[in-house]
Amino acid sequence: MARPPPLEELPRCCHTPPIRSVAPQILAGSLKAPLWLRAYFQGLLFSLGCRIQRHCGKVLFLGLLAFGALTLGLRVAVIETDLEQLWVEVGSRVSQELHYTKEKLGEEAAYTSQMLIQTARQEGENILTPEALGLHLQAALTASKVQVSLYGKSWDLNKICYKSGVPLIENGMIERMIEKLFPCVILTPLDCFWEGAKLQGGSAYLPGRPDIQWTNLDPEQLLEELGPFASLEGFRELLDKAQVGQAYVGRPCLDPTDTHCPPSAPNHLSRQAPNVAQELNGGCHGFSHKFMHWQEELLLGGMARDVQGQLLRAEALQSTFLLMSPRQLYEHFRGDYQTHDIGWSEEQASTVLQAWQRRFVQLAQEALPENASQQIHAFSSATLDDILHTFSEVSAARVVGGYLLMLAYACVTMLRWDCAQSQGAVGLAGVLLVALAVASGLGLCALLGITFNAATTQVLPFLALGIGVDDIFLLAHAFTEAPPGTPLQERMGECLQRTGTSVALTSINNMVAFFMAALVPIPALRAFSLQAAIVVGCSFVAVMLVFPAVLSLDLRRRHCQRLDVLCCFSSPCSARMIQILPQDLGERTVPVGIAHLTTTVQAFTHCEASSQHVVTILPPQDHLVPPPSDPLSSELFSPGGSTRDLLGQEEGTRQKAACKSLPCARWNLAHFARYQFAPLLLQSQAKAMVLVFFGALLGLSLYGTTLVQDGLSLTDVVPRGTKEHAFLSAQLRYFSLYEVALVTQGGFDYAHSQRALFDLHQRFSSLKAVLPRPATQAPRTWLHYYRNWLQGIQTAFDQDWAAGRITRHSYRNGSEDGALAYKLLIQTGNAQEPLDFSQLTTRRLVDEEGLIPPEFFYVGLTVWVSSDPLGLAASQANFYPPPPEWLHDKYDTTGENLHIPAAQPLEFAQFPFLLHGLQKTADFVEAIEGARAACAEAGQAGVHAYPSGSPFLFWEQYLGLRRCFLLAVCVLLVCTFLVCALLLLNPWMAGLIVLVLAMMTVELFGIMGFLGIKLSAIPVVILVASVGIGVEFTVHVALGFLTTQGSRDLRATRALERTFAPVTDGAISTLLGLLMLAGSNFDFIVRYFFLVLTVLTLLGLLHGLMLLPVLLSILGPPPEVVQMYKEGPRVLGLATPQGGRLGWGASPTLHQNFARVTTSMTVALHPPPLPGAYIHPASDEPTWSPADSGSSNFGSRANH
Repeated sequence: MARPPPLEELPRCCHTPPIRSVAPQILAGSLKAPLWLRAYFQGLLFSLGCRIQRHCGKVLFLGLLAFGALTLGLRVAVIETDLEQLWVEVGSRVSQELHYTKEKLGEEAAYTSQMLIQTARQEGENILTPEALGLHLQAALTASKVQVSLYGKSWDLNKICYKSGVPLIENGMIERMIEKLFPCVILTPLDCFWEGAKLQGGSAYLPGRPDIQWTNLDPEQLLEELGPFASLEGFRELLDKAQVGQAYVGRPCLDPTDTHCPPSAPNHLSRQAPNVAQELNGGCHGFSHKFMHWQEELLLGGMARDVQGQLLRAEALQSTFLLMSPRQLYEHFRGDYQTHDIGWSEEQASTVLQAWQRRFVQLAQEALPENASQQIHAFSSATLDDILHTFSEVSAARVVGGYLLMLAYACVTMLRWDCAQSQGAVGLAGVLLVALAVASGLGLCALLGITFNAATTQVLPFLALGIGVDDIFLLAHAFTEAPPGTPLQERMGECLQRTGTSVALTSINNMVAFFMAALVPIPALRAFSLQAAIVVGCSFVAVMLVFPAVLSLDLRRRHCQRLDVLCCFSSPCSARMIQILPQDLGERTVPVGIAHLTTTVQAFTHCEASSQHVVTILPPQDHLVPPPSDPLSSELFSPGGSTRDLLGQEEGTRQKAACKSLPCARWNLAHFARYQFAPLLLQSQAKAMVLVFFGALLGLSLYGTTLVQDGLSLTDVVPRGTKEHAFLSAQLRYFSLYEVALVTQGGFDYAHSQRALFDLHQRFSSLKAVLPRPATQAPRTWLHYYRNWLQGIQTAFDQDWAAGRITRHSYRNGSEDGALAYKLLIQTGNAQEPLDFSQLTTRRLVDEEGLIPPEFFYVGLTVWVSSDPLGLAASQANFYPPPPEWLHDKYDTTGENLHIPAAQPLEFAQFPFLLHGLQKTADFVEAIEGARAACAEAGQAGVHAYPSGSPFLFWEQYLGLRRCFLLAVCVLLVCTFLVCALLLLNPWMAGLIVLVLAMMTVELFGIMGFLGIKLSAIPVVILVASVGIGVEFTVHVALGFLTTQGSRDLRATRALERTFAPVTDGAISTLLGLLMLAGSNFDFIVRYFFLVLTVLTLLGLLHGLMLLPVLLSILGPPPEVVQMYKEGPRVLGLATPQGGRLGWGASPTLHQNFARVTTSMTVALHPPPLPGAYIHPASDEPTWSPADSGSSNFGSRANH
């Protein structure tokens, strides 16, 4: 086989017009600026494609180099797993409030929670039995004994737990003993019984006594024994105020037969098991009855009561262990002898806590045997962090599997029996190129500082692959089915000229859609949207610049008749390329083996400036008669039948040099669209059925939109069937409690706003969602505790004054509380004269209205904080600035102790509350609105306050989510209309596209309602992006219809014929890209991404290939160029050859103002000329030659 010449040496394919005078076709239409603008744009694309083909090797190398360099940016990628950073709205009031809280208190919470929930294996069974409580004790005791060894030290619960309100004692021995014995804060139903002491691991040693533990500690008896050896009056008063009593040894034993059950237990002698429901009625207490009251709702779930309100049964138990935060643990052991040799740091403290928490969960879940009647669900903050880290990890297996599946599909789809037409290697290279573009886009995002999250790692690689491969299929189809007669040197230019507009339109719309989705003010979704837009942009650059270079190299392979994929071997079955010039045809002869022939001929377009009309003269075509088998073929394949070839399909077979294709190989999607699908779809009855079907679908979807609920809970995110999901499900069902706080800011005078603060607390307490305090319990706020403490010491002072133990000049004989009141009553708040002893009997620490005198307020705050640590801890006030430390010494004789430093004006304080009954998003929204309304009313009274807590962090977004969604979709539809109108230059067509896209969005929203998918920020992003993704399925058909001539039905048929294959391939590629999401371990990924995006793809396919063609056949805009037929011998005159050249001659009757443009396809033009077009000077007889044809460079072939 002779070696073909190089591409650069091939002559340009030029056709000489037949020398015969026959009535020609004349195309005429009004001159339109849109036609010229798109022709200009396509001319630029043509020039770009030709340059890429000419320098394909350089372009490919530089493109791969650039994308590879950007891919290196993935090395600096940061994966964000902090829930607050991911889900708190940027710039919202919640964000500002969170910033204020962190500015005043620091980054971390006061403690972290580890929880145990116990439920019966048989649903609905009563769990309030001694046996069930015994199993709960077994699990809790196993978890509380956890020890981990790190950094050469052993860490147990007593070292890392959160201890509330440890008092400062001047007696060193007592202080060390209290430090070891002071109990951890554990909220458990076991605290109603003596067995609750077993969870406290502290112990102390005193000579002559066994180890002191909470299981055998009677504080009252211990103080009696130590009284002769130390002055413990202040400590005794502290315990009395806290109502510690006998602590645990005075409580009933769950198992009275236990040998360690103390004699002081109420049922020690009777040996009868307690009535669990009766003991738990009203809740339990820690070691302090006054400050450590655990309400029933914190301990029991699924409760049932009798008519008197007494507790009868419950279905779940909960115990909560509180640990210090990493910062607190670091501060607690900083400088301690136990950590001085390990370089103690906050990172090490965090590692210790996480290791202990993971071991806690593991042992708690394994504490009960599998055949036990009860089951334990354990959870910790470390568990949540682990879930988020796992959720954010990239699944290498799924990514590789998805891309291999796409590679296989692209290769198989583009393989052909004719090796010269096969593009399997192009498909492989295209998918790999898109993969590289996706990686480079993500690398660019990392370099720009956009953090990654679960949506980025789990979804974006597959979604971007599916979207990017769509355009690969489009260009590959167009490149293979180039119009006959296209010079090889211009094949890439011709391809980009015909498809570049579509690719640009879809990519720009996708980018605009994702940028618009970034309007959703959720950081995680904003980052995902920006990353998706950047990745789509990188894919667009790769498809428009680098992939044409791949096609150009493949063209060289085809020209050299090499095998596809195995390009090192010659093809034994390559098609022989045939060039037929019109003069080579005889009177009625067509080469054997060519069933159909489409030829490209030279034509002249005459533009008259005065009449604003275009007249394009084509040569006679009586020798090129299409086969009569297709009634539409005379219009579909005539040279003047289309003003633009979107995807030219050459359906005739070619003469083979060595072998012929199998008959089944002639069938393809384009053949199916033309001969089966389009004729059936465009029948009148079919059109009516399509309109009725989509109308019914729209109506049903509108109903489905009413079923969509707002919300996204952790149970939707955590994989089903896991222990974590079981815990979260049980917690949501039985313990839907949330700790919140009402934060008061600075900017107002607390001392003069006490009444407003009390009113604010009352309004907040009256909210439906706020868990009410028992009638016997005082409100748990710092202002109430502070006031009550002042009233208590005032009462003690009054008693001491009346008894003469305190006088004007001495308080040493009075009680500790009386002495404190004495020191406060003489304070004036005046720096010049700070003390006034005459106020002892004329002033009160709390007036008759229950308010603290403003001059005492900040001085008294200092004393209360220093003297009542348990009350301060129970109030969870978190004052900022913190009041100064001040130690009271009743026996100080210097008088210095009388001067009490006043606390600085408060800038931060909080009232704690518990919200309950929050099951649905509507419950959260109602609670949030009520809390905000209470704060707004307080603002009118001058108190600056805001609510704080997880419901306000993560659920407040739903207050305006639907409004944000509607705004984003409407703005995006307007932007899509403008972009389509700008690039299509046809507002009519742009309006139809936007109508279809709006229907798709509504239908997708409605189907979400039927699938039970809740509306949150994630579905909102997909719904907004659906507008851009839907353009992929509509714009190709619309552009094919717009640039085709004939009736509406004929234009719709031709548009379907040329776009059915690439649109279908694109949809399948998108589905294959999404298929890997179905294998995710997270049900959330499957439901919220795979299902929603799959439904979106199917809707796009149906609307793009069924509804839109039907609408276009009924309401479509007119063609851009109208075909007209005129006959007359004077239209075209024969030019005589000059100098061996053949020439076309214009009629002598044509006006001299006509400008003539030599082109090879029909085009509507108006000066100024298109890029690359060759304009002859006005003369009576233009000439033509191969050289002249070469100068035109096909730049004017806009195919309009």
